Amino acid sequence: MGFVDKMIKQSRLKSPWIVHFDCGSCNGCDIEVLACLTPIYDVERFGVVNAGNPKHADVLLVTGTVNHRNRHVLKQIYDQMPSPKAVVSIGACNLSGGVFKDTYNVLNGAYNIIPVDVFVPGCPPKPEAIIDGVVEALAVLKAKMGMGPMPEATFMPGDEDGTPAGARDEQAPAAEGDKSQQNAG
Repeated sequence: MGFVDKMIKQSRLKSPWIVHFDCGSCNGCDIEVLACLTPIYDVERFGVVNAGNPKHADVLLVTGTVNHRNRHVLKQIYDQMPSPKAVVSIGACNLSGGVFKDTYNVLNGAYNIIPVDVFVPGCPPKPEAIIDGVVEALAVLKAKMGMGPMPEATFMPGDEDGTPAGARDEQAPAAEGDKSQQNAG
């Protein structure tokens, strides 16, 4: 790796450009993403830049429910990004379909369309969790550039095996007083 290549890679890590794509949601997650840019959190002071064009972005933040209509747009945005790139899936809707999970048009997670590196659960997740997810994505990006080891866990807190919270199809056990379970058998 030449000196110029090394400097370019280091500059991409020191000043990551991020593009945000909302697949369609209640905008709760989008408001929290924008809150990261407010003076309270001010991620721009760390060099994070919100790019308007995926062709210039290092990290893709995806929010909202992925459905049959927008899946092609999501894939196109991902394909336009230069390699190496990192993807952060934000919010319950983007991780597993959220409250819309059982509807006919929902694909239950961006990971069904594009490779996702970091999952940030919540409905909506707090800005601190989103910032933590972006920091984790930068560690993944660094590893993809060959400048460090791949982080052991590229997901945010979830189940012990790494499955993001809310991404399972299992049903919670019925409560003792649940009449529907008592009458079923």
